Amino acid sequence: MNCAERLVAIFGSQAEVARRFRLDRAVVNNWVKSGYVPARWAMEVEHSTGGQITAVEVLNGANARKPIRLKSRPDGESFFGSTFSGSDMMNEFAPAKRINSFHPPQRTLMGPGPTEIHPRVLTTMSQPAIGYLDPIFVEMMEELKSLLRYAYQTKNALTFPISGPGSVGMEYCFVNLVKPGDKVIVCRNGVFGGRMIENVERCGGVPIVVEDKWGEPVDPQKLDDALMQNRDARLVAFVHAETSTGVLSDAKTLVEIAHKYDALAIVDAVTSLGGSPVLVDAWKIDAIYSASQKCLSCTPGLSPVSFSDRVVEYVKARKDKIHSWFMDMNLLLGYWGATNRTYHHTAPTNSLFALHEALLLIREEGLDNCWARHQRHHTALKAGLEAMGLKFLVKEQHQIPQMNAVICPEGVNEAAVRKTLLTEFGLEIGAGLGPLAGKIWRFGLMGYSCRPDNVMLCLSALGSVLDDMGYAVHVGDAEAAAHSAYASMHAKAAQAKKRREAAKAAA
Repeated sequence: MNCAERLVAIFGSQAEVARRFRLDRAVVNNWVKSGYVPARWAMEVEHSTGGQITAVEVLNGANARKPIRLKSRPDGESFFGSTFSGSDMMNEFAPAKRINSFHPPQRTLMGPGPTEIHPRVLTTMSQPAIGYLDPIFVEMMEELKSLLRYAYQTKNALTFPISGPGSVGMEYCFVNLVKPGDKVIVCRNGVFGGRMIENVERCGGVPIVVEDKWGEPVDPQKLDDALMQNRDARLVAFVHAETSTGVLSDAKTLVEIAHKYDALAIVDAVTSLGGSPVLVDAWKIDAIYSASQKCLSCTPGLSPVSFSDRVVEYVKARKDKIHSWFMDMNLLLGYWGATNRTYHHTAPTNSLFALHEALLLIREEGLDNCWARHQRHHTALKAGLEAMGLKFLVKEQHQIPQMNAVICPEGVNEAAVRKTLLTEFGLEIGAGLGPLAGKIWRFGLMGYSCRPDNVMLCLSALGSVLDDMGYAVHVGDAEAAAHSAYASMHAKAAQAKKRREAAKAAA
């Protein structure tokens, strides 16, 4: 039985397969008649069937029925005469081992990133490439910018994705805003505050460091004191949601303090965007950056940024040359600005297609619903982990739902736990960084990975591994606690809905 026939057998009819994949029934009928499912549907088939039909099976079936031919001539025939010997002419440089097509295993990603990617995003990535100055692509760019403004809750004209990961977004902000000799107040309470300091130094700036303990939020009073003592500082930088610890700082208050001293604020929202409220206009954030592979649940390699008009004017007024050609805001304005597009670099077109679809999914869900989903599943995961006797690194009022730092119990080999979860359950969680290495686990609940089935799998697998290692765990307690948390939240939501309907009826 081929993959097309197995799909029909699993879902009961061609009509149901068409409904599941949002296709015309005639398309599914053609799959059955031709005896294979096209390769571009491989990942979505695996997700939709819960692994009953794997992506590799779809790819192999498609290649067997409709193989891709790349060779223009048989072995032994050459355009280059007799100088070379057909397919053997490059053997001296060929890999020592036979290399086949790469098909990654199916993993449940619950670490600090990347996250699992929604099937719709994967399908969109596989669309045909087009030119980055194609009018259709330019139209998509405008839609992408408007979707990013929604995610950031801003009207900033200069809101776009940089070609590069979140670290490039960070460097973009500092390269454009920090001049040699500038004093920059940097708040450090984890790994990524430290990276900000490194960026300031590489730009020739002078970092004034506000230190807080890892696992605690940035102290607003410390920032105020630092600005009071350094009134010539014109920039403040801090991490909104510190990925290395899972702690959330009060971005609104910190930006207000920066503005009190006429300083611009650079905010790292790599882990917060899409998972926790990020309100750029309401909080008056000047410069902000994030990453595509966290709560946006897209492929890694893009960094959404947004800049206020004040920042744009600040950069335009610089008399010196920006130290990076690629990241010069003045040059990129010609490509991502509101004017006619001018060539800057070859944009990663298919990755941008994917980000467009990922942001569209957030718009369809509703941003407030997206934040609520992350909080809901965090509450259930937290209940389960605490039922095992595990403790969180961060105090409850400062925890971010999408990144849960949990202290490894005394006597448990945290690396062995992570290895066993990956090899036996296909479940990836994160390790501690810096001074927390070997001391904590980091459980990510971001984007498409933030689902109840992942929560329950994680609790069941972790409980099983800890029990095997001799840690006192009552198997089943964690799952029961999570189910109880879900039931309680469901009941509260139902009651709130009744009250709203009653109030509406009374009005």
